[in-house]
Amino acid sequence: MNRLWDRLRDWIILGVLLIVSILVLVSRNEPVVLGLRSVALQTASGIDRQISWLSSFAGALNENVRLREDNILLSSQVARSRETQLENARLRSLIQYRDSTSFDMRAGRIIAKDVTGQQNLMTINIGSNDSVDVGMSVVDERGIIGKVILTSPNYARVMPYLNTELRIPAKILPVQAAGIVRWGGTRKDELIMDHVIKTESVEIGQLVVASGYSAVFPEGLQIGTITRVERQEGRNELVIYLSPSTDATTASHVFVILEKPDPERIELENTPFN
Repeated sequence: MNRLWDRLRDWIILGVLLIVSILVLVSRNEPVVLGLRSVALQTASGIDRQISWLSSFAGALNENVRLREDNILLSSQVARSRETQLENARLRSLIQYRDSTSFDMRAGRIIAKDVTGQQNLMTINIGSNDSVDVGMSVVDERGIIGKVILTSPNYARVMPYLNTELRIPAKILPVQAAGIVRWGGTRKDELIMDHVIKTESVEIGQLVVASGYSAVFPEGLQIGTITRVERQEGRNELVIYLSPSTDATTASHVFVILEKPDPERIELENTPFN
């Protein structure tokens, strides 16, 4: 027992003295005590303000992160809303075009597209089960997209005008000058019309449409608008450049005109002669 008291005696005496000192400081109103108390309160207040500022700063950082997340979410929602509005506008245009034309057509959607090369192709989600057949023309409400080159029961492959192998017999309105429209293989916003003689009154802004001299594309389908005309020395033909009426790179919905090319005509036109 004496040993325990010897070990704890100093700590007990120190604790009692500290308690007495604190009581004296709190209860006395001496100037020195009041000064010490004021300094202690100011120090504690400063520390409290710093802690409060740090807490507010941390809260502001968390709020900033939350606001950024909300901004990203709202931006995404706005983008989706704009895309929905554009999609609705395109679909309304397609419906108006379908209702205004006499062609028997089947609506489809482009589900695969490669327009990065020169022999570009597309895939649409309608096929032979929907009466789609090889050689039928593919259009949207603005003009010619291409032609069907392969079908399966539920899908079809389309060669768009952005393919260097596609040729479209065409004519210029209102002069009726005939030629062939093709893609040059480089600029996706430009087509070329060949075989128009220099004496034709060709001007910038004139409309180019399908001439009807084709087993694939019915007469009158829009192809593009003339943007420039070149007259080259030594040639009797003009080089005419067009801006396509439609945009195959952004097209998403199309129509297939359900008019099959006449097999007899195709066979006759493809028969070689001496």
